[in-house]
Amino acid sequence: MPPGLLTDDFMTSLADSAVDLSEAKTLPAACYTSAEFYEFEKEALYVHEWLCAGRESWAAKPGDYFTTQIIGEPIIVSRTLSGELKAMSAVCQHRAMLVAEGSGNTRGFVCPYHHWSYALDGTLVGAPAMSRTCDFDKAAYGLPNFAVEVWNGFVFINFDADAAPLAPRLTAVSEAIAGYDLASAEGPRPDPAAKLPWNWKVMFENNNDGYHASRLHQGPLHDFVPSGRAEFPHSEPADAGFLRFNGTLHPDASFNATQRAVLPIFKGLSDEARSRMTFANVPPSLSLVMMSDMVIYLILRPDGPESLELDTGFLFAPGAMAAPDFEHRLDMNVRASGHIIAQDMHVDELVQVGLRSRFAPRGRYSWQEGAQGQFNKWLIHRYDSTYKRMKTAS
Repeated sequence: MPPGLLTDDFMTSLADSAVDLSEAKTLPAACYTSAEFYEFEKEALYVHEWLCAGRESWAAKPGDYFTTQIIGEPIIVSRTLSGELKAMSAVCQHRAMLVAEGSGNTRGFVCPYHHWSYALDGTLVGAPAMSRTCDFDKAAYGLPNFAVEVWNGFVFINFDADAAPLAPRLTAVSEAIAGYDLASAEGPRPDPAAKLPWNWKVMFENNNDGYHASRLHQGPLHDFVPSGRAEFPHSEPADAGFLRFNGTLHPDASFNATQRAVLPIFKGLSDEARSRMTFANVPPSLSLVMMSDMVIYLILRPDGPESLELDTGFLFAPGAMAAPDFEHRLDMNVRASGHIIAQDMHVDELVQVGLRSRFAPRGRYSWQEGAQGQFNKWLIHRYDSTYKRMKTAS
């Protein structure tokens, strides 16, 4: 796509993806491949929306911290000695060296380059040999802080300090998944992030696509959750998230060769919730796949127009991990879900190849792709308002 993609005509054409699903078209391929559009998307989505950074349990005790990157921004999430959860830039305010990597427990962060030191809340507490620097004020050189909110045990950050709170715009999602009590759920830290060669929206769409389930995944590991039982509860474009339900052929279905839950059931689930799989989404960064005995969470962190890093984690009912046979039972689920995820990832990679083609279409939707319609409306609501704001400012 040549320079100058962001024209009035192009932006107006996006509205064709935000109409009723029976009339809607897919987004233009350039939305998945263009570096110019990716830069626009960072402003439209990532600078002002709430972004999932990880689980609160990863920084449970005073001094605990973990690091991550979102759209190339290095981030620290830490627990101060007084117990407050903080999020801040990991970039030293002297010469831009990173002051922390990985995770651990510490009393503060020391830049290894010149030994500027920061408290757990980002305050600059030490700057060696700066006494001859004119008008140097340590208070002005702390690590930039970000807004923080915890939702269902997930830590969200926002680069926009004036952003509206997250939870009030997730009421419908919160009510639908309340029985899982995810704040109390337990699970190991995910393995190191996978680097994937496709646009983040390709993966977000795939995870919420009810249409492909009975086709791509046809067979004993997935047939208990047929595409024809997909449901798409209403959401508004201004909401912070949306849902997809998919009825199952029997209660407490799960991804393994038995097709039934083999781990302890989340105790708060209703009979209705136990007779479906629930897909809960907080775009642009968090997608949940929820069964009676296990929750898979995906944290999507784009690092370019055609690539992302993905954290994949599992959550279980409290106490489940203490069972002596837990690892053996979990292995049943992981093997089956791993087989399904491999199918999805193969498709995601080839979809990205197709999106680069001059023949990439603006296709049409099946009713079983209702979540794509919700996602498009969420996106275009933000694209449109950002484009108008940018035009007014120029």
